[in-house]
Amino acid sequence: MTKKLYENDSLLKTCEAQVLACEQKDDHYEVTLDQTVIFPEGGGQLSDQGWLDAVPVFYASEAGPDVHHWTKAPVEVGKKVQVKLDWAVRLDRMQQHCGEHILSYAFWKTCGANNVGFHMNEDSVFIDLDKEIDEETAEKAERMANECLWANEPITLHYVDSTELGNYPLRKKNEKLRGTVRLVDIKNGDICTCCGTHPPYTGMVGSIQIIRFVRHKGGSRVEFLCGARALKEMHKRNRILEDTSNFLSVKADEVLPAVEKLHQEILDLRGKVREKTQELIRFQLPELLETAPKFADGTRLLVLTLEGTAQEGKSAMKLASAEPKVLAAVFTKDGERLMYQFALSEGATGDCKACCQLANTLFNGRGGGRQQSAQGGGTAGDDWQEKIKELEKEILK
Repeated sequence: MTKKLYENDSLLKTCEAQVLACEQKDDHYEVTLDQTVIFPEGGGQLSDQGWLDAVPVFYASEAGPDVHHWTKAPVEVGKKVQVKLDWAVRLDRMQQHCGEHILSYAFWKTCGANNVGFHMNEDSVFIDLDKEIDEETAEKAERMANECLWANEPITLHYVDSTELGNYPLRKKNEKLRGTVRLVDIKNGDICTCCGTHPPYTGMVGSIQIIRFVRHKGGSRVEFLCGARALKEMHKRNRILEDTSNFLSVKADEVLPAVEKLHQEILDLRGKVREKTQELIRFQLPELLETAPKFADGTRLLVLTLEGTAQEGKSAMKLASAEPKVLAAVFTKDGERLMYQFALSEGATGDCKACCQLANTLFNGRGGGRQQSAQGGGTAGDDWQEKIKELEKEILK
């Protein structure tokens, strides 16, 4: 049985331990110690990392009463080792997890939203709420959460019997809990059952920043960052904003109107390009139809190639497929992407689905449809026009 020192002292960074077992599992070893400061993944919190003497621990998991320390090298059974925590990793995990408690409590108090899901990875942290929120609601909860940090409230642990949980104002209740239960109690704030590591004071969380929120399963999914992660993200976003304002030669608070103006100008230009492209296709159509190869029944294979957007490709297809007895094939290059469409006009014969499958093979793409019409997309290499000619020959066989 591993003595879990992190449960009662989240600031303890090292300890001496005896190796009880070392078992090889696939591409790693799992080392069991008589005690540890390394927290195993659980309760939504990611695993700590650290070292056993000089051997790195890249992950830790719980196996009943034991903690398994995952390493790439074996550690001698019976040996005394110095267990050292990677403090930067611990602090990060602790900030995110404790921040989740505080932010969840803030949403619960300010708008009655319950946390029904918690997700943490190496880059982001999310909570799922059972209510839809808006910008005002999010700002109010974020403000309350950060006020809890500024007050530097103490965080204490209680070990109580599950039968006593009714005596505590728990935000989340779990009727399935039995035996001794660990409570994390934030003064003037959240109190709930939790197995994770938490700082002794809320100030160590640093800051809580809501990054974005979206509607999710009838409620809201809120992405946020705490502590060092929040600071890093804010620096990155500020740098992007400053670079953009410099590029546009406007003040930072004028960036959005400037971008909106540019966006509208681009839309207007695209509209004009689309009109000119259609005019050009109409002008070229008679000659293209005249020289288009024919199948035995007189159906003509009309191939159009252009560079532009998917919308421009659809407009070109509308013109091409309006001609009688035509198997129309339109290829639209947009950057490194190539979109292709096939359609049979009135009186024409052929198999558009088969044509699309041939294009998928040539352009490493995906797509499908039916005999009358099909579409897909793939990669437009430097030789995309040569491959279209190859495709024409295959279709005409």
